[in-house]
Amino acid sequence: MATDQEMAVPMVTAPTMAKIRNTDSLLRIGDTEARQIVLKIADAVLQRMDAYERIKSIMSLDGDVLTVGSRSWDLSTKRNVYLVGAGKACNHMAMAVDEILGDRLTRGIAIVKVAEASDRFRRTEIHVGGHPIPNQAGYDASRAILDLADKAGPDDLFIAVISGGSSALMNCPVDGIDLRDEMAATDVLLKSGAGIYEINAIRRHISQTNGGRLAQRIAASGAELIGFGISDAVGNAPTDDIGEPFPAYASTPIGPDRTTLADARRVIDEYDLADRLPASVVSYLKNAGPESETPKAFPENTYYLINTLADSSIYAKEVAEGLGLPALIVTSFLEGESRDAGTFLASVAREIQVNNNPIAPPCVLVATGETTTQIVNPQSIEGHGGPGHELAAAFAIGAAKVTGAAALSIDTEGTDGTTPAAGAVTDSTSLARARANGVSLHTALRSHASHEALLEIGDVIDTGNTGTNVCDLNLVYVPAQVGPLR
Repeated sequence: MATDQEMAVPMVTAPTMAKIRNTDSLLRIGDTEARQIVLKIADAVLQRMDAYERIKSIMSLDGDVLTVGSRSWDLSTKRNVYLVGAGKACNHMAMAVDEILGDRLTRGIAIVKVAEASDRFRRTEIHVGGHPIPNQAGYDASRAILDLADKAGPDDLFIAVISGGSSALMNCPVDGIDLRDEMAATDVLLKSGAGIYEINAIRRHISQTNGGRLAQRIAASGAELIGFGISDAVGNAPTDDIGEPFPAYASTPIGPDRTTLADARRVIDEYDLADRLPASVVSYLKNAGPESETPKAFPENTYYLINTLADSSIYAKEVAEGLGLPALIVTSFLEGESRDAGTFLASVAREIQVNNNPIAPPCVLVATGETTTQIVNPQSIEGHGGPGHELAAAFAIGAAKVTGAAALSIDTEGTDGTTPAAGAVTDSTSLARARANGVSLHTALRSHASHEALLEIGDVIDTGNTGTNVCDLNLVYVPAQVGPLR
């Protein structure tokens, strides 16, 4: 709850934002000018990256001719056209394909994290899978997708739409590992402190769908595959012409896998997981032979990459500069502990405000990537949170000394960690507002209950499904110093 003094702050009039649903309430408190700037930039970035619009900009159907960018397919030569997909941005991706194909689509199966009331499909079944922990619904839908692949033939066409989150949502463990063990393994991995690449090395090698295994099944049937992907991997280059096939597409259920069995075994050893992972998982990975390796190439498939993590950095910088604010991309490789990243960004903001380094204020800092939260003792969890929430809470603590500064930290797909919120926006008043309401941000971080703490002071961001999924977007606005240094 906000205090009477905070509620008296005049509300900043903001343009309607298409993605952030609770803009008005976020601008009734705190450093409203700073908050409006980072919210406006984030909303514009999310609009530009919406996969529904991205796919529709390159894909069309004219009679029997399907065109995607520079390529065309004659659907009159196809017996069946199937749409399959999974991921946190799958709703919008699948809606675009379903709408364009119309009655030419034989059947669609899409596995999403959250089904929205605004979702509209004609021939596509929507299944709500589990994320970050797999569930039975995702398993059942994955079995149905594999059944389609196994029964397909050379005259069939598969169109796959895949975004981040597919490793959990499209879940079907190999024989000898049951769903409960896959769920338990995922939970252990997410709390281990391992990076996403390391986590995926294990998840892909115990799956019948991930790490390219779905594409392998489709290829075995002789059917053709067109894939649309959003890459949330740290380090991938920005997209160029999204209408041109992308030759270096990798990972996810439909692309070649860069991780190896050796990587999976190394993760078990380096993070001391042999006694924490289910015995069936450890045994399978330790004893799997070369025949159990994931596929490393699919030259016959056609892939389109419509978003990457690096795109969000570039777009945020462009939007900020369009507002007349100098912007610095600090990194598009942000990894490590979320709260440490928040503390670091607050210290950079203070350096800017006090010493004009590495850029003079007022300015915007952009940092994208994928930070994580290590939970050493699960018994310490007293609430809910996610990397964006924890980064924003840690920033708030440090930013109490950076007058007028604000930071926005969201998971671009719209749900951060175990919460229904995209993340949070905090500013130089957040720490004081928390204390005035009996909320300890320090305790919230220790107990992994940052969502409850930030919700109490009105700093949580609500977007719902955004239509993209490129991991974390972090924005910091730093104004010039006004008054004495703090």
